[in-house]
Parts: sequence; C-alpha cells; structure tokens
Amino acid sequence: MLYSILVAIDVLLAIAIIVLVLIQHGKGADAGAAFGSGASGTVFGAQGSASFLTKVTTVLAVLFFINSLWLAHLASNRPVAESVIDAVEETATQLPETDIPTSDVPDVDETPNETGTEDSLGELQNSLESVKDEAENTFNEVTPDDVPE
Repeated sequence: MLYSILVAIDVLLAIAIIVLVLIQHGKGADAGAAFGSGASGTVFGAQGSASFLTKVTTVLAVLFFINSLWLAHLASNRPVAESVIDAVEETATQLPETDIPTSDVPDVDETPNETGTEDSLGELQNSLESVKDEAENTFNEVTPDDVPE
C-alpha cells in the first residue's frame, strides 16, 4: 500500500518538474517572452518569476530524489516470493505422519492370474514379430522402378 502511494507521488513529482522546467526560459534565449513572461509588470516582477520557479524546481527535485531513494529502499527490503514447490515441500514436512491400517489393503498375489495374460502377451509378441518380418520383406523387394516420380 505504502509502495503504491510513493510510486504515485514519484510520478506526480516527475510531471511537476517537467512542467516547471518547460515553463522557465533560458538566460540567452527569450523563448519565454512568447508566453508573456518577459514583461516587467508581472506578478513576480521582472526577475522574481525566474528565481521563484528555480526555487520551486529545486525543492521538487530534492523531494523527487528523496522519494526515489525511499522507494529503492522499500523495494530492496521486500520479502522474496516463495516458489510453489518450496511451499508444498515445507507444508508436507509439517504434516503429521498417520498410520494407515493394513487391514484395508487387499492382498496382492505375485503369481499370474488365471486369465492367461502370459499366453496373450506371447501371442501378441509373436504377431508383432511376424508383422515386422513381413514389412522388412516388402521393403527389400521394392526396386527403384516401383517408386513413382
């Protein structure tokens, strides 16, 4: 929240400094006279506006630099975002271990079941080998004349 407010202030100060610098006219050029600042009967007098605008610009520039340094300090001290993986691992280590009752787990038989899956796998492997042999034979029988151009 504070960071967002300081960024907004920084932007407003930057815009104000830009406007004040553009309003001021250089010493050698009377470009400011086109806007009426060359007259001696102005609110600030003949030289008063130049020194007033210079002082305001200086104050705004100092405030801008202080605000920028404060923003840099806040940005460097922000907490580093944790990755999701680290957060999950940390949560997993904090969970209590629970004992799962083994009575609910069905027994697993290591012997092959009665449906004959070993026979089915053997037949499948034999058919794959025969398809492979047939493809190799067909490939060996192809001549360059059989290939269309």
